[in-house]
Amino acid sequence: MSFDCRKNNLTSSIKPNMTQDELKTLVGQAALHYVEPGSIVGVGTGSTVNKFIDALATMKDRIAGAVSSSVASTERLHALGIKVFDATEVDELAVYIDGADEIDHAGHMIKGGGAALTREKIVAAQSRQFVCIADESKLVQTLGNFAVPVEVIPMAEKRIARQFAALGGTATLRLKEGAPLVTDNGQHILDVTGLKISDPLAFESQVNQWPGVVTVGVFAFQKASVCLLGTSGGVKTLVF
Repeated sequence: MSFDCRKNNLTSSIKPNMTQDELKTLVGQAALHYVEPGSIVGVGTGSTVNKFIDALATMKDRIAGAVSSSVASTERLHALGIKVFDATEVDELAVYIDGADEIDHAGHMIKGGGAALTREKIVAAQSRQFVCIADESKLVQTLGNFAVPVEVIPMAEKRIARQFAALGGTATLRLKEGAPLVTDNGQHILDVTGLKISDPLAFESQVNQWPGVVTVGVFAFQKASVCLLGTSGGVKTLVF
C-alpha cells in the first residue's frame, strides 16, 4: 500500500473540526477525478455514496450513465437526471465507486451496512478499478470490529448462525420495523459480531461455500485498489 497525501483542488474546503458528514462530502467530490468522460460509472450504496452521486450530477452531461448496486441508489440517480443502465447491458465498467464499513491497510473491506452487499459485489466484479470512499474512522488494522453482514436464504439462517457460533461469532438477524429486513434480492441478513478476520481471503472463501449463503460482506477478492480517505487534513489517497 502507498499513501498519496498531495493536496487537491478541495484543499480550500478544509476547515478545523470537520464533521463526518462534511468529510463524506469531501471524498464524494474527490472521487470525480476517477470518472472517465463518456463512461458508464459503477455506483455503490450508502450515505457516503449519496455524496458522490450528488457530486456526479454536476458532470452528468459528460458521462453516459451509471450502473447502480441498489434500488435506493438507482432512485437517487434518476432523481438527479443520471441515466441508469442494468448491469446486464454493460460488459465492463472502468470504475466502481463505493463506501465501506471498514477497510484495512491492504484494501480488504467489510461492506453491507446498507444491505446491498450482493449487488455491490457483483458490480465491483464487473469493474476494472474499485475506488473506496470513506472517512478516516473506517481504516482499521484488522477487520471485524464492525459486524460482518451476510446475506442468506431464510430457510438456512439458523444453521448458518450455528456455523458462525462454532467460529466464535454471534449472528443476529437484521430487523426493520420489528420484522426481518428483506434485501433487494428478497433475502435476509445476518450481522455477525465477535470475529477478528486476520485472513480475509480465506474467510470469504470459507463462508461463501456454506449452503444458503448468498454473499458474505467481506470484500477480499473484490477489494479496493484505491481508497480516498477523508481526514481533518484533507483527502488522503491510499493505493493498494
